[in-house]
Amino acid sequence: MREEEAECETRADEEIVDFLRERARIIDQYIEKYMPRKIDDNSLIFRIFPPRYKLDLEALNKAIADPFWDFLDRGGKRWRPSLFLLICESLGVNSEDVLDFAVIPEIIHNGTLIADDVEDQSDLRRGKPCTYRIFGLDVAVNLSNFMFFLPMIALIFKKNKMPPEKMNKLYEIYIQEMVNLSLGQAIDIAWHKGLVSPYEVSEKEYFQMCAYKTGTLARMAAKMACVIAGADDSVVETMGKFAESLGIAFQIQDDILDLVSEEFAKGKGGLGKDITEGKLTLMVIHTIKKASASDRKKLIEILEAHSSDEAEKNMAISIIKKYGSIDYAKRVAADMVKNSWAEVDKVLPPSEAKEKLRSLVKYLVKRKI
Repeated sequence: MREEEAECETRADEEIVDFLRERARIIDQYIEKYMPRKIDDNSLIFRIFPPRYKLDLEALNKAIADPFWDFLDRGGKRWRPSLFLLICESLGVNSEDVLDFAVIPEIIHNGTLIADDVEDQSDLRRGKPCTYRIFGLDVAVNLSNFMFFLPMIALIFKKNKMPPEKMNKLYEIYIQEMVNLSLGQAIDIAWHKGLVSPYEVSEKEYFQMCAYKTGTLARMAAKMACVIAGADDSVVETMGKFAESLGIAFQIQDDILDLVSEEFAKGKGGLGKDITEGKLTLMVIHTIKKASASDRKKLIEILEAHSSDEAEKNMAISIIKKYGSIDYAKRVAADMVKNSWAEVDKVLPPSEAKEKLRSLVKYLVKRKI
């Protein structure tokens, strides 16, 4: 029976991977609508906001389009726009009618990664040198800022096809979540730089940081989908909380894979990149709380040294494993999503899209890469 269940789960995962791959292809086509691979005078942004004088198109392609698509073409799961589209479908909206809006969280997400790499002084992202290392710090910073605002052109482009009250709600969601994103990043930077003592951080404080930083764009996608579908405020909040929990659980699983999956870690430079960065994760918080004084001291020493030495990283990972912190993190992530899905189950009517959404959630929390 267990073998049959495992086979069913494997097939479900394969179906979701295929689904995400196909949706990613479509999403990228719509992203090109707002940021073409080659910018010209007829690009959508200049039809909406015509320049007064003459554009230096070569400069814009070198400093915007080229680094933008160099990064986007590296891949990524595109699960946030897929989440958006599945929620729309679950609420009775034809996903083909809202593809323009699906690009919003995805473009912003990739902008945050480019900014993160600058702030963390990282070397690799998705198997290639980080954008700032290829194109320069100034280009990367400007590009990430551009990507925070570019997708909102979708709202301007579609404003005549949507009631003003819906548009206002979408703008409110965008502003709120972009502020939250910066709050989360600020907390993470403060911990990372030792501006406050990170080893006294509680789990609840960690969850709030993740809710701001990693949960934000999933929450944005879910709330926007509900508003577009005309759902009432209680549904908007329920789906927003669910998506936030999914975003946190996704981050926890990312942190787990950094310690245990060679395949996942190879694009980031090997296992234990988070150890080298001195990153505060749920597993580190749990280990520090449970460990003996000597193990706690050693783990903190390795994290504070930002060591890239393989032996040091392996020692840190072994200490984390010793206190069951990886299994603990897996349980927390699974319970978080399970509890929030119970609320979703009450507000979404039965549909094929809802079942696909359920499968997506399971995959994101248990994925191996």
